[in-house]
Amino acid sequence: MSEQEAVLFANEAFYRAFADRDIAAMAALWAESARVCCIHPGWEAIHGHDDVIESWRAILTGSAPPQIACISPQVYFFGDAAFVVCFEEIDGNYLIATNYFVREGGRWRMVHHQAGPTRFTPGDLPAEKAPSIN
Repeated sequence: MSEQEAVLFANEAFYRAFADRDIAAMAALWAESARVCCIHPGWEAIHGHDDVIESWRAILTGSAPPQIACISPQVYFFGDAAFVVCFEEIDGNYLIATNYFVREGGRWRMVHHQAGPTRFTPGDLPAEKAPSIN
């Protein structure tokens, strides 16, 4: 598996844990030795592993967690760090998200997630601006 495929796999695991409401899988994705931060849409920044996981527990165990899908992920590398920019489709609406990963214990683990509003949808992007994972 290439490094790009490994990061995309970690990114997909994040969205799979979200969609499946799997708090154990979500917790396993987040780095434990690196500092972490998460900014959910409309929330303040949440710092620290325990607080980030508690925020996900609240979302995933809520009465109506949203249905989510990752669309058009694009990976950017910086040595042993990488980030993915993608669209999130949530209940028919779109957000733009950035997911940061670092190598920890031989695998890519999340250190930051931030999602927020976007004025575009994946279909709005001209072909030359559309993400490519080649």
